[in-house]
Amino acid sequence: MPHELFRTKSLDEILNTAAAHASLRRALGPGHVTLLGIGAIIGAGIFATVGTAAAGDSLRPGAGPSLILSFVITAVVCGFSALCYAEFAAMVPISGSAYTYAYATLGELCAWIIGWDLIIEYAVGNVAVAIGWSAYFRTLVEGAGQLLTGQPWTIPLWLCIDYRSAAVKMPEVIQSAPHVLGVPIVFNLLAAGIVAALTIVLVWGIRESAGFNAFMVVFKVGVLLFFVGAALALAGPGEMAAHWQPFQPSGWAGTLAGAAVVFFAYIGFDAVSTVAEETRRPERDMPIGIIGSLLICTVLYILVSAAFTGLVPYEALTAASAAERAEPLTMALERVAPDARWASTVVALGAVVATTAVLLVFQLGQPRIFFSMARDGLLPSAFARVHPRFKTPHVTTILTGLAVGGIAGVTNIEEMVDLTNIGTLFAFTLVCIGIPLLRYRDPDRLRPFRVPLGPWLLPGLGAISCLGLMCYLPPTSWWRFIAWMLLGLSVYSGYGFARSTLRRQARVRPLAASGGTAVAHGVPAGVSTPTRMKAAALGFLTAAVGAIAMPVGFRLESLLATGVWDATRVRAATALSLAFVGAVVGAAMFLRGIAARKQRA
Repeated sequence: MPHELFRTKSLDEILNTAAAHASLRRALGPGHVTLLGIGAIIGAGIFATVGTAAAGDSLRPGAGPSLILSFVITAVVCGFSALCYAEFAAMVPISGSAYTYAYATLGELCAWIIGWDLIIEYAVGNVAVAIGWSAYFRTLVEGAGQLLTGQPWTIPLWLCIDYRSAAVKMPEVIQSAPHVLGVPIVFNLLAAGIVAALTIVLVWGIRESAGFNAFMVVFKVGVLLFFVGAALALAGPGEMAAHWQPFQPSGWAGTLAGAAVVFFAYIGFDAVSTVAEETRRPERDMPIGIIGSLLICTVLYILVSAAFTGLVPYEALTAASAAERAEPLTMALERVAPDARWASTVVALGAVVATTAVLLVFQLGQPRIFFSMARDGLLPSAFARVHPRFKTPHVTTILTGLAVGGIAGVTNIEEMVDLTNIGTLFAFTLVCIGIPLLRYRDPDRLRPFRVPLGPWLLPGLGAISCLGLMCYLPPTSWWRFIAWMLLGLSVYSGYGFARSTLRRQARVRPLAASGGTAVAHGVPAGVSTPTRMKAAALGFLTAAVGAIAMPVGFRLESLLATGVWDATRVRAATALSLAFVGAVVGAAMFLRGIAARKQRA
């Protein structure tokens, strides 16, 4: 039974599967890969999360000036994972990233879980980035109009916000929006539009996408350096140093909570591993790109966080509004130089370019995860198609663009950052665990790059530190994460289990040895999901509904408290019951389905 659940795919099988399908174009060198990493890392995180991380919110204390230390802590945590990613990417130059690495070390079930989890990092994370891009772009247009004409150019809010946010927070937007048959038209067209434009670029070709990214990277790095220089010129080292006291206003709790928040600013270096199949010399290019981009961004982040906390004292940060914290660098410049409108406009332009680059790289990464999963039979074979001219996975690129753009147009950014963080930290944890496992299982495999100091020390520290940061994320993120994982198990039970290429090949080998014939590659027509697995899928789906229905911010210990059972407690108890019963039924039917399959085999 355990062997059936955690059947691994050897590295030779992974490489042979890739060779048997249409290949992607190898057009990238180490410079391209490093710039893709910087393009993915520097984005909404540094331009948006530093305000909340430094000031704190209702769910966590603020880091204050120790935000500088928060960035260092997060860089160390990411550094452990980056070394593990570099070893895997150089050894397995396939586009599946952590999904592929898990398949070789932890087995198919874990590979599916991490592949499903990566959707949170790339697709769900990009929804948040697209929504943030919309806000930055609107601010940029207003600032540009003020500078050029003396009057701000205004984009109607009903084109820049989702309906739910407008209805709850801005009823005047609902009233001013155009109505069709009495229904207000409120849609974040800017967020959906930028995703659509980048989808076209990504279908066009990997070399063109990398060139576009390189231009944006140079520009946004220049803007961050401009912010640091402007801070020194406007405030001076003496005034900035005074604002760094007290350094840890909330103690280590604030510093570590800040590290968990700014982790969003580091997400992206792992996206580089998804283009391993498109690099000319992956054994050299991937370690350089992954580690180099992380180091460059860490230095920039430390400089920017020092400048930001030096411009705005902690007391002013805690008194700032949520809208001001959402654009912290602009707020900092306007505070010390309210008349220098041009400076904040430059920063706003940098934020637009930075988030565009992140959108590009993450929209590049997600389709390649789907591409690899489809080659293994876990997703429909259409997802593994390559465009005959552009040599890009155009089907998954277009589907990802439609999904991300459509969701970004109708949802808000709340909880997106924390959900993306917990999903990414989980992926990093599994990658770190995979290094010692594969060193043990396949010690003679050629490893062009190795994690230094042996297979246990740094990967072990990476897994522990990632789990530690996950503990500082709010309970709501954990419930949403659990719901997403349960939904993934439902999809795997109902589709991927029966169609897995590896699972079918395991049945082909004994049949061929006895003189029979069978199909080893591709999903044969008429493959159906066993009844027990359909029941398991329904159970996991029920559990996912229960988990997603948990009230925001609700803690389980509140169920045990004495007092009147209000609507929130009743909802929480019902949701928890659904989640528990669904998970138990799903797991039981899943295990019975595997046992029945073994008996038939």
